[in-house]
Amino acid sequence: MTNTEDVLLFGALAFVWGTAFTAIEIGLETLPPLLFAAARLDIAAFIFIGAVLLSRIEWLPRTKADVALILSNGILVIGAHFAFSFIGQSHVTSGVAAIVLSFTPIITPVIAIRLLATERVYGTDVIGLCTGLAGVIAIATAGGSFDGQLIGVALILASAVVFALGSVLTERWTGVLPTMSLHAWSMITGAVFLHATAAVYSGASLRHVTWTPSAVAALVYLGVFATAGGFLLYFTLLTRIGATNVSLINYASPVVATIFGATLLGEEITAATVAGFALIVVGFALCNIRPLWRLTRSTRKTPAGDRSLGRDEVRVHGNVYSTTTDLQTHLQLGD
Repeated sequence: MTNTEDVLLFGALAFVWGTAFTAIEIGLETLPPLLFAAARLDIAAFIFIGAVLLSRIEWLPRTKADVALILSNGILVIGAHFAFSFIGQSHVTSGVAAIVLSFTPIITPVIAIRLLATERVYGTDVIGLCTGLAGVIAIATAGGSFDGQLIGVALILASAVVFALGSVLTERWTGVLPTMSLHAWSMITGAVFLHATAAVYSGASLRHVTWTPSAVAALVYLGVFATAGGFLLYFTLLTRIGATNVSLINYASPVVATIFGATLLGEEITAATVAGFALIVVGFALCNIRPLWRLTRSTRKTPAGDRSLGRDEVRVHGNVYSTTTDLQTHLQLGD
């Protein structure tokens, strides 16, 4: 990633997805978590619907695979992921939430091994998973007591798991719906799921919310910039620089979230949090030593995101998984 424009786009994505955690923290001061997450998707869905209508592309699901993809993305990748993460962040700081979610690229291969019939796991994969998990545990027990911090970390870890599960499950189906339309329907499905869950979980509805200027600003920022704008940036970068380079957003956005949380919200950056993040990054590197090395060599001739798949490879959201060797995952988590 040497092109100046690509670097600027990557920096913009890291900024909007990193500061999203700060916006969530501000909104949670007055808004119920699930209803807050649902309202965020309401705005994003409206923008995506407008984009689909303006582009005049196919928008109606035509196959069972289209419906399956919409439900998997809407309920798991978006709905349940936001439900766990928003409730979890009400117990932890924005920096901690962002760092724990960076565990997603480590847990994804474990799920893919079971669901994509992968036959082989290397020792470095196991060591990487354990190292990353040790980082999460270090963050969860940073206060020395099993209180709200542990509950929050557990919920955010669950958010990472359902996101990874939904992403891997989507490989079971090949739809015909354009990507923009798929995401529009997924946003709608996620919003409906969260509104229903909020009603059951706490009986909350938008009519009972006391809107403050800061809450409105946080909601608009999340819906317009972090969600709609963030995904637009992500797909643009995926096309331009490939999944390998874009995967680094998982570790750039937590740094942004931690800095803004400390600067704007006065959140403390503890040694345990820094050490935990370092362990997660090391775990990610261990899980990706071989595939990253292969991609480094292949990108000298062909961009990672465009190269042809080998006989024993499958692609998950633009990320290449080998079904006979180890796994490479670069799922992006824009919170």
